[in-house]
Amino acid sequence: MTNDFSKKSLLDFIESPNDLKELTLEQLVLLSKELRSELIDIVSKTGGHLGAGLGVIELTIALHYVFNTPDDKLIWDVGHQTYPHKILTGRRKKMNSLRQKGGISGFLKRSESIYDHFGAGHSSTSISAALGMAVARDKLKKKNKIVAVIGDGAMSAGMAYEGMNNAGIIKSDMIIILNDNDMSIAPAVGALSDYLSNVVSSRPFNTVREIAKQMIDFFPKEISQTAKRAENLARNILNKYESTIFSQMGMFYLGPIDGHDVNSLVKILQNLKDGPNHGPVLLHVVTEKGRGHPFSKVSEEKYHAVSKFSVVTGSSLKSVSNAPTYTEVFSETLCKLAEKDKKVVAITAAMPSGTGLNNFKRKYQERFFDVGIAEQHAVTFAAGMATEGLKPFVAIYSTFLQRAYDQIIHDVVIQNLPVKFMMDRAGLVGADGPTHAGSFDLAYLLCLPNVIVMAPSDENELSKMIFTASNYDDGPIFCRYPRGEAEGVQIEDKLVSLEIGKGKIIKKGKQIAILSIGTRLTEVLKVYEHLKSDGILITVADARFAKPIDTDLLKNLFLNHDALILIEEGSSGGFSSHCLNYLSSENLLGKESKLIKCLTLPDFFQDQGSQKDQLTDAKLDKDGILYEVKSIISKLNINNELKNKIG
Repeated sequence: MTNDFSKKSLLDFIESPNDLKELTLEQLVLLSKELRSELIDIVSKTGGHLGAGLGVIELTIALHYVFNTPDDKLIWDVGHQTYPHKILTGRRKKMNSLRQKGGISGFLKRSESIYDHFGAGHSSTSISAALGMAVARDKLKKKNKIVAVIGDGAMSAGMAYEGMNNAGIIKSDMIIILNDNDMSIAPAVGALSDYLSNVVSSRPFNTVREIAKQMIDFFPKEISQTAKRAENLARNILNKYESTIFSQMGMFYLGPIDGHDVNSLVKILQNLKDGPNHGPVLLHVVTEKGRGHPFSKVSEEKYHAVSKFSVVTGSSLKSVSNAPTYTEVFSETLCKLAEKDKKVVAITAAMPSGTGLNNFKRKYQERFFDVGIAEQHAVTFAAGMATEGLKPFVAIYSTFLQRAYDQIIHDVVIQNLPVKFMMDRAGLVGADGPTHAGSFDLAYLLCLPNVIVMAPSDENELSKMIFTASNYDDGPIFCRYPRGEAEGVQIEDKLVSLEIGKGKIIKKGKQIAILSIGTRLTEVLKVYEHLKSDGILITVADARFAKPIDTDLLKNLFLNHDALILIEEGSSGGFSSHCLNYLSSENLLGKESKLIKCLTLPDFFQDQGSQKDQLTDAKLDKDGILYEVKSIISKLNINNELKNKIG
């Protein structure tokens, strides 16, 4: 069916990738401009990852134009760059719900669309997943194409190279597109490079190449060797960077080419699609992150992920708070420590801004280390530093630290090395959804010997814990803190170390005790004030340490109250389970008639939404905790007068 494109924007006619195929190559250029403008408008209203998507507009259009998606499969790495893909695959009308509760995910999600072939939120998975799909296709005797799109940053992770190494051995037909928007492996050479890449990818070239390779086997040894050398020479003349690490790993390397020339992209991708099967191909595409958005060019890192912003000025529309973020508190405190202690060093895995280390980097460049997207290396790198007497602070989001679990155990914990782990984004993270939630750190750390695990209830406690970590040299120490604004309490000028494994009672009451770990204490204190107004006094305590537990505090709360509530913003199997295990080991659970309630994150992956909504759904806000307390009061032998007061 032919559409009358003169009456509307081209984008208005695109409801699926099939509609792209009605456009001319010239119209694809115009569509690229429309899609770029649309993306800026959407993200300005919803927030999200902007720069990466703007950089792959032309590439996304070319991929869906050439390949027969969803039969041909596009495997996008991470998902930061997939907003254009979502718009072109039938989700345009829903994009205003991006990253909101019940709305479109900010990452890839198999349940969301048949065009999302593999879920992602963490980096460097695309090549391995695509190879798995390619092998499955071959085993099932299918003929569809498999394309993985991975950024240069994600290429720094070891998993990407593991995937390529295996692909070079298996030799299944697949295309890997390296989206190079920051680090050029080889410099682009403009039109000549595009032309040569087009020639090398073309059917005639590949046909001749395959014939020549077959004929070589029939030649005498001397001629055969000469022919092989001639082929290599020809290829190196065509592309002097052909002998890259990729070609050494068994890839058929092409590039670099201009990732914003949609017509050239279409031609080259068409050649690769129609050409003979020569195993894994790596197409090196150079793009500009944030292209078309002037403010992104000023600060690529800032506009990698943004809150709502003004399209005109580029300024954030996020509400301003007097309270710092927990990340900012960590940043300021660590700089104070580094000023006095030359052994303090900071390590991040490609997240200097996200983890608050930019300020440290500016002040102490020689003691700052960004290892790229390589969490495993970051941990073992820090372990090596610790053996020589340095004080390495490893700042990594809780969800990303999961990737280095073996290194934590094998390289740090077994050797009892004093590495300091700062786990940002612990607990629920809001719009980024389940792939980025730091739900499991307490569960996967508390089972390990030798470790210290802390969680602050507010920013003042966080500053003390960072100082405590700096002064602790007897083994690994972990500190988890949430995303977003702190509680607004005053941070003490003088830093002091906490006594390891000691919590504190905040409010004294009767019958019911609440032991909280982390920032849920703020909500618990709201519950306390609510009940106090009804004449009910409960005991509230801050654990501070998830390991070692303050066993004296725990026993006191358990034995001297009729009910004990344990609260954490983490999964089951964490702090609460650790407390119950201790009480059981002391033979207390069966001897005492006590009510115990564990309030943890629910046993399912919570979907995206605001942090507030997620905590409400998890029943870890004031109302949820209050409901549990009232439920316990109704079960206890508390006088009727108090029961009546709570309703």
